[in-house]
Amino acid sequence: MKVFKFGGASVKDAAGIRNVYDVLQKAGYEDVLLVVSAMGKTTNALEVVIKNYFDKSPELNASVQEIKKYHNQILLDLFEDDKHEVFAAVQNHFTDLEYFLAHNKSPNYNFVYDQIVSMGEIISTTVLSYYMNFMGIETQWIDVRNYIKTNNNYRDAEVDWELTQSNISKNIKTKSLNITQGFLGSDENNFTTTLGREGSDYTAAIFAYCLNAESVTIWKDVPGVMNADPRYFENASLLNQISYREAIELAFYGATVIHPKTLQPLQKKEIPLHVKSFINPLLKGTVVSKGATLEPFMPCFIVKREQLLISLSSIDFSFIMEENISEIFGLFHEFKIKVNLIQNSAISFSVCVEDKFGNFKDLLAILSKKFKVGYNEDVTLYTIRHFNDAAAQTVVEGKTVLLKQLGTETMQIVTKEG
Repeated sequence: MKVFKFGGASVKDAAGIRNVYDVLQKAGYEDVLLVVSAMGKTTNALEVVIKNYFDKSPELNASVQEIKKYHNQILLDLFEDDKHEVFAAVQNHFTDLEYFLAHNKSPNYNFVYDQIVSMGEIISTTVLSYYMNFMGIETQWIDVRNYIKTNNNYRDAEVDWELTQSNISKNIKTKSLNITQGFLGSDENNFTTTLGREGSDYTAAIFAYCLNAESVTIWKDVPGVMNADPRYFENASLLNQISYREAIELAFYGATVIHPKTLQPLQKKEIPLHVKSFINPLLKGTVVSKGATLEPFMPCFIVKREQLLISLSSIDFSFIMEENISEIFGLFHEFKIKVNLIQNSAISFSVCVEDKFGNFKDLLAILSKKFKVGYNEDVTLYTIRHFNDAAAQTVVEGKTVLLKQLGTETMQIVTKEG
């Protein structure tokens, strides 16, 4: 069996759904399992619903109706008349959503988040399954929540591999086109859980691992894995092949083409991962596999913007020792500050961090009681794998370098514009 994953951009409208059909005509669909994300920006729209729900906003109903309208227009564009049974099937899912909003008693934000945001994937796969059947491709629609079992750590659930393996290996029928949802699972009480944002790639890897799949293909709107983000680098080049290890390194430093958790189960069973274009599906794209050398061999650039560079030093010029660093990292964890670079000397400690949740000011108040604290806001962290002088010059030109760190394979540079 092969596993294909299609993200939200590939199914954002009726043209996208038709294109998935065309991709399957060219790439083949027998003995294939499709893992599909929510359509377009539906997850973001459902997050607005969640906000309105907790704020008791009068806009709650309007935000749900907006999502309904969006999906209904796609259905009208795809099917010949509004009496097709897919309209009732999708409406049933919205009825489930509205029932939950009216009757939920739990104040747990993360629990509520997972029950609501999951409707995006449920609806998108319903639409895709009906359309494939409409076009003559018989499909098996699978509710992933019956197969991928997790703990109840809502919004970032951990997979129960033994139970998940048993569910998938015993119940998934091969030799047909199976369609299921990315990003979702369920706990022991059958409440919906999610695997972390962008977790659909991970879902594909879970199924591939449990089915001993031949390969996984992630279909994207780019030709494959590039050596740099084309938004920031004019001459970004396609990487034809990379190893699991190289891909994990790139993911660790922040490359977004492949989800970090995706690679580990694939590596264990040496299942190759293809990253290909749903715009040009016959192009080879990039293959990630065991021991593959980086081809072509060139510097790879990763950019993380809107970072904070924090410098800590002891007030009395004493050494920054293990107990100080342990305390600092404990605070980073408590305030959900992600550390991307560390550099320390005898009396100072510098970190480049990401403040996703806006907690830095509260953290600063605590750190300032024990350390001299300096910081630069809105800095950019560049990571260059397989760096050379020319690559480094490309990154620093026209910028102020605040910090630089070299390893044998990797250079990291923190810069400020101007």
